[in-house]
Amino acid sequence: MTATLNIPVETNTAEVERIFNLQKANQFKVANTTARERIAKLDKLHKAVLKYRPEIKDALYKDFRKHPSEVDLTEVYPVTSEIKHAKKDIRRWMRNHKVATPLALMGSSSYIKYEPKGVVLIIAPWNFPLNLTFGPLVCAIAAGNTVMIKPSEQTPHISNLMAKMISEIFNENEIAMVQGGVPTSTALLNLPFNHIFFTGAPSIGKIVMAAAAKHLTSVTLELGGKSPTIIDESANIDMAARRIAWGKFINNGQICIAPDYIFVHENKKQAFIDKVRSYLETFFSEDPSKTTSYARMVNNRHYQRVKGYFEDALDKGANIEAGGKFDGNQDYISPTVVTNVSKNSTLMTEEIFGPVLPVYGFTKIDEVIDEINSREKPLALYIYSSKKKNINHILDNTRAGGSCINHNAVHFFNTNLPFGGSNNSGIGKGHGWYGFEAFSNARGVFTQHIPNALEMLMPPYNDFKQKLIDFTIKYF
Repeated sequence: MTATLNIPVETNTAEVERIFNLQKANQFKVANTTARERIAKLDKLHKAVLKYRPEIKDALYKDFRKHPSEVDLTEVYPVTSEIKHAKKDIRRWMRNHKVATPLALMGSSSYIKYEPKGVVLIIAPWNFPLNLTFGPLVCAIAAGNTVMIKPSEQTPHISNLMAKMISEIFNENEIAMVQGGVPTSTALLNLPFNHIFFTGAPSIGKIVMAAAAKHLTSVTLELGGKSPTIIDESANIDMAARRIAWGKFINNGQICIAPDYIFVHENKKQAFIDKVRSYLETFFSEDPSKTTSYARMVNNRHYQRVKGYFEDALDKGANIEAGGKFDGNQDYISPTVVTNVSKNSTLMTEEIFGPVLPVYGFTKIDEVIDEINSREKPLALYIYSSKKKNINHILDNTRAGGSCINHNAVHFFNTNLPFGGSNNSGIGKGHGWYGFEAFSNARGVFTQHIPNALEMLMPPYNDFKQKLIDFTIKYF
């Protein structure tokens, strides 16, 4: 039985404000910490994750029935790799970044100082709660901020464990976690944070951005959307089916960068469906409800949501190619593949965020591109092809937060790549340097060493000065 929706006790507004004011008073002390001191904080977090690794696995099993190996791959490893990456590069990130000086400003020098934004808020989602809470936290620590964290109320076991870990290793005037549902989030969003890093649905992202606008607070919004996958006639179908079956159905499909729907060349469509069926059996056995390798929907509300999408698609003429089995007693939805799905069904108008995969055939790639471009920009777009011309044509004529060629979802694990969406799928980027940058203000610093030509161009103006101005505009 998966966890029921068990909202923790709300953190009252007075307590939220108390912690915020402590962090606000302490922000410059934290901002002036050295690289060594920030690395020491990251070491504490790293050791805590490893120390509590068994408890993390237990908590996520209680919340999702996630297999321990899947927890290691999708929750623990992304956090530990983010920490290692930050520790390796933090000194370079913190260093002043020199920039060139135009000849017209000769006698001066300039550099960029990446200073902490101040008191920041991280609002984390429920689908990968450890990964998507502690990952942004690593970047916020590296940038020298004080941090308040609001985890999801929909995964109470892991949220309670993360709160315990944070309270053990950090003082609340530098990093603190507060729990609750909408009232706690509302209390937090009423405060003038210097930056908000939110991961979640676009609909909630709009609420966060509207609240941030009242204080002119900058935001990073890691949102979602419907990430399409294109498989052309030159693709290795066996490889595509294996990787898509993994990327779509890991975590029971509750992943913002899952392949949301598939376009496969008509000549390869049936072969692809047959191969996906085969790999689903290989991964999860003939009866996925009995294997420990297959997770569950996070709660009954989300189970009912996805079940409703599926039933609406069937009512509009969809065909079941694999799966289609449901058990509300354990919030179980089998890995499901459907074809002939109406473009007007909720399965195609909403982000699925569950283990149901619509598959469409195509013959002309430009028709696929037109369909994708008629929708909001996706968080990810995946291409399976061995033709460089096709790959480049798709990349050049579509827009997405990120892309994989001949794979899906794994770009998230490369901390050297920016991760984030575009417009409806997100604003701003995270991971590695890009996460450090998100939590920093790029402060331009200009130093005048000796008088420059500008001294000669100050009022009162005359014909000679105008000629100098004309000369500068023309040649400099």
